[in-house]
Amino acid sequence: MFNPEVTLETLNKFYNSGLSDYIGIEFTEIGKDFLKALMPVDQRTIQPFGLLHGGASVVLAETLGSVGASLTLNNEEQIAVGVEINSNHLRSATEGFVTGITTPIHLGRKLQVWEIKITNDKDQLINVSRITLSIVNRKK
Repeated sequence: MFNPEVTLETLNKFYNSGLSDYIGIEFTEIGKDFLKALMPVDQRTIQPFGLLHGGASVVLAETLGSVGASLTLNNEEQIAVGVEINSNHLRSATEGFVTGITTPIHLGRKLQVWEIKITNDKDQLINVSRITLSIVNRKK
């Protein structure tokens, strides 16, 4: 399903720039139909009360869904652009790392939908998100 030439090293080098790099997102596994990444729960990702900031969870979710979608495309011709994300915060995290895993729900020619589940160090579900991406042609 994913471009077989893409490695974890490639992902971590190319996609971890800007906000993803700043908050410490690291891709850890590319599966047959999933993509996994870690994010630290630290001073970069917590809110003033010491809990994982909901926005940080959304950044992890959007990063995973967008990158997952891009791995299914010929990136010289198309890109995936997020058009909607829904995020349900189910539990908090205060330390360690959270792990996000994304899987496709729908892989259409013009639209993709991905689900992202985020768990804490105890493998407890803390967030479920769904992102919808528009597949658009690159301008030549």
